[in-house]
Amino acid sequence: MNPKTQRLIWEGRSQSIEVAIDRPDTQPAVGVVVIAHPHPLFGGTMDNKVVQTIARAFLHLGFITVRSNFRGVGQTSGKHDHGMGETDDKFDVVMHAVQTLLPTTSQQRLALAGFSFGAFVSSLLAQRLLESNVTVEKLVLVGTACSRFDVAEVPANTLVIHGETDDTVPLKSVFDWAKPQDLPVVVLPGVEHFFHGKLTQLKDLIVRMYPL
Repeated sequence: MNPKTQRLIWEGRSQSIEVAIDRPDTQPAVGVVVIAHPHPLFGGTMDNKVVQTIARAFLHLGFITVRSNFRGVGQTSGKHDHGMGETDDKFDVVMHAVQTLLPTTSQQRLALAGFSFGAFVSSLLAQRLLESNVTVEKLVLVGTACSRFDVAEVPANTLVIHGETDDTVPLKSVFDWAKPQDLPVVVLPGVEHFFHGKLTQLKDLIVRMYPL
């Protein structure tokens, strides 16, 4: 994402996981965010432009950002596991990030974010972390793939962003998922799934709507 991006291999419980870490210019960082990318079988990687835009928003907010490749992508080992193994791996990434990257202060903040298939995985990961008594301050889901996967229920303060003209994940499917949870959805007019020409708007929206 920038010349200072640190690319490493972290060892999970069952996989070697390729990660990319970016640190904000302001120090100390306010916390860490773990971001999940779109479907790996359709070209999704941690360097996807929407994923990088989400990372830039969190860098602006003062977070250390951690992106990681799913199984079988880049230098991450293993094969695609339809979200289940990917959730296991993301859990390992979060635990490693919490132990090694979070500022050693009382204001340790953990956030999660995901785009498309990554939003689905992030919803499962949020549930897993809740069951493990790990506090997630905020969950940001972009282009949530509700029409394709069984996206989990999410906390009430989750920020859900979707494009009005998304033809990969129809907006109606997101409303159908969100309505039973009484969960607001922020809709960007005239925007499709990959936010072409609207990445700056996406970044600014996350920055404006995240609690500082």
